[in-house]
Amino acid sequence: MVTVAAYYRFLPLADPAGLREELREAFVGSDLLGTTLIAPEGVNGTMAGSAETIERLLSLLGERVGLERGEVKFSTAEALPFRRLKFKLKREIITFRGAEVDPARPGKYVEAKEWNALLADPEVLVLDTRNTYESEIGSFAGAVKPQLETFSDFASYVKEQLDPEKHRRVAMFCTGGIRCEKASAYMLQQGFPEVFHLKGGILKYLEEVPVETSRWDGECYIFDERVSVGHEDFGDGE
Repeated sequence: MVTVAAYYRFLPLADPAGLREELREAFVGSDLLGTTLIAPEGVNGTMAGSAETIERLLSLLGERVGLERGEVKFSTAEALPFRRLKFKLKREIITFRGAEVDPARPGKYVEAKEWNALLADPEVLVLDTRNTYESEIGSFAGAVKPQLETFSDFASYVKEQLDPEKHRRVAMFCTGGIRCEKASAYMLQQGFPEVFHLKGGILKYLEEVPVETSRWDGECYIFDERVSVGHEDFGDGE
């Protein structure tokens, strides 16, 4: 059984290239596969390997960028879902074109086990911030799907379809939480009074919430050879 770890952390990195080289030296030639993006604004990755290798990776990232285990989304796979190991330098770890956004000022985090209460609140508009092809195979019951071709379309959707005076309480979610860091920050910048987002995204929800109380409907699209995951890929939710 292979351990899969998905993670991100926004923080100022003075030497992204130095971190990439350290990671390369530590893991090239090991059983670790997957991609980690490294940028001046932080790190974002999904990696797979033996439990021991993943532990070594997370320990290093904990030391270098302060990544906490509670921020990591864990799942399992029968075989390695990636074919290569890549540590890539980027300008941003998540692209949000068309607007300047400060990810250090996101909306209010909602823990996975508290998310169902927001879904049940009729005064809360729940947004699926993922692309259309992702939301088509699974989403939360009652969530609004903006039909985005790319994540960068989210800013236009907000400007054209939403009103801070009318939509005063908004909750959003994405696969692992990273897109909502920028999407929720953008909505706050646009004057929306209360903006919440699911901490750790759908992956953390599937990991922590038991299937019998889950409000998730369908599968969660992921960007590896598994294509999608469900509650069964995370154990019993306990």
